[in-house]
Amino acid sequence: MTNPDAQAGLTPVSFRVNSSRPGAAFQLDDLSKAIIEKLQQDGRRSYAGIGKAVGLSEAAVRQRVQRMVDAGVMQIVAVTDPMQLGFARQAMIGIRCTGDTMRVAEKLAAIDAVDYVVLTAGSFDAIVEVVCEDDDSLLELLNTQIRALPGVISTETLVYLKLVKQQYNWGTR
Repeated sequence: MTNPDAQAGLTPVSFRVNSSRPGAAFQLDDLSKAIIEKLQQDGRRSYAGIGKAVGLSEAAVRQRVQRMVDAGVMQIVAVTDPMQLGFARQAMIGIRCTGDTMRVAEKLAAIDAVDYVVLTAGSFDAIVEVVCEDDDSLLELLNTQIRALPGVISTETLVYLKLVKQQYNWGTR
């Protein structure tokens, strides 16, 4: 049996899906939620400091954090300001598709300038966020990479003028 993607010259793309294993939910107890909240306040906080705050040893915090990272519950990353790194143009792009939207989403996720991909219900089948150096780079991305993908019918681009609020500390509720 041949793979149609391989025949078309496409390579499989893996991307992070916000779930641990298909059909298996990762259970968060109150201690794990407290650890997440401490890391959302300061991602550089030491495991010893977190342990003291939540009543666990440094080793226990380290193990819990590693299990949550391995399960895809959370990531620990540096959040940057794209403008200060030379990326002057950000945009959200609504995409209307035909066919298998998961295949389109996988292809979108493989594009370097795309940093966020979601499948949606409503006016768009998918929404992506892109970070580009300038308007010329955005136009090139739209014309040669996104609109050229098989299955993409149309796009609507919402260019960011000013980032007013972006936060990652919504807690665990």
